[in-house]
Amino acid sequence: MEILIIFLVVFGIILLQGPVIRCYNYLYEKRQYKQFLTQETFYHAIVSQNLKYYNRLNTVNQHKFLFRTYLFKKAKKFHYIEVEECAEMPILISATAVQLTFGLDKYQFNFFRDIYVLKHDYHYGFYSRPFEGHVDHSGIYLSWDKFIKGLKGLTPNCNMGLHEMGHALAYVNFISQTEEDKHFKKEWMNFSKVARPIFESMRQGAKNLLDEYAGTNYQEFWAVSVEVFFENPVRMRHDMPDLYNAMIALLRQDPIGMLNINKLAA
Repeated sequence: MEILIIFLVVFGIILLQGPVIRCYNYLYEKRQYKQFLTQETFYHAIVSQNLKYYNRLNTVNQHKFLFRTYLFKKAKKFHYIEVEECAEMPILISATAVQLTFGLDKYQFNFFRDIYVLKHDYHYGFYSRPFEGHVDHSGIYLSWDKFIKGLKGLTPNCNMGLHEMGHALAYVNFISQTEEDKHFKKEWMNFSKVARPIFESMRQGAKNLLDEYAGTNYQEFWAVSVEVFFENPVRMRHDMPDLYNAMIALLRQDPIGMLNINKLAA
């Protein structure tokens, strides 16, 4: 009898876990939304001055974009190392993550509580070359000067912020498996059917629009593809149409058409 009671309790907890979490998230977002409205104008001013992507969205999606940015920032702890903190930093970093995931349901990268902002390139572990950014179990690391250069389009085909957020997206879906987006994980297999042969050809020395660094390993191939997808979509669609279309399907958005997110999700 005791075993049966324990079984029913455990089963009940499992059964109710999903609805309870959804209810909590709904109430949390509803409460945060009221606070967000008091800051929306401030967020808009910063994001609209720095993200061309945001300015291509319609009014409804801009509102959605800013609220997601607000929630992302609210959920993170930002650490500033040898760089002076300013109000735009966490907002622009959060907005970059939201840009990548705007077509997806899961976007907060909840596994990562900490984001480290460094002034310049830095050394990590036993690697001899300096890093512009990286992602590991301890957090997301970004060098601010490289982040800004990518944001302002000063480095063709490169956007370090998007690159590292691409790593973070893959991390939460495939490594920590703490915030799995069902669509992303399902569509990843179709993406890889297109991407893997291109990656393998690069490993053999083939040249294409992607930076040679994409041939380092498959994780870097993915992150570099993210950069080019957003930074040079017209050229990518022309030179690598299959990969471009696979990225559209995977992320449920088209940087060229800026199609309505709801239509893409249908």
